[in-house]
Amino acid sequence: MDVNLEHSLALLDRTPATLTALLSGLPEGWLHANEGEGTWSPFDVLGHLVDGERVNWLPRLRVILEHGEAGTFAPFDRFAHLNANGHRSVDDLLAEFTRLRGENVAAVRALHLTPADLARTGRHPEFGPVTLGQLIATWTAHDLAHLVQVSRTMARTYRDAVGPWRAYLSVMG
Repeated sequence: MDVNLEHSLALLDRTPATLTALLSGLPEGWLHANEGEGTWSPFDVLGHLVDGERVNWLPRLRVILEHGEAGTFAPFDRFAHLNANGHRSVDDLLAEFTRLRGENVAAVRALHLTPADLARTGRHPEFGPVTLGQLIATWTAHDLAHLVQVSRTMARTYRDAVGPWRAYLSVMG
């Protein structure tokens, strides 16, 4: 399937509400569980999504539209959130994510992007030329991947507790 901008924006617009419904008001044990050394908790994933809204997706989109391949994307530190959010609550991060995502989706809609715009290219610091359509598709798939990660991490906290039903729960790995 080629990227469909409206389909992507519809999904991107829903991610904050999905995470809010899943995470808001949960005990800390759910929010800070992880899958072992070097893995992220649901809280960590949320911090990463906030960082992406601030410095990754929309800034890169603008580089493509304003500079094409002449402007290389700034590198994105995918781990910056790990040292930045320890003092914050999950509800604070959810509120910021909701606000930023709403602003970013509205900004993309206001551009009235055409299929020709989606074919425009920019330069990724690692991958080289990439299209605006690829960026939008990646933003969308990135959200879905992190929703899976959050759900999987939370489910696996009960890996042993489910006993023999583990055989029927593929999420337990």
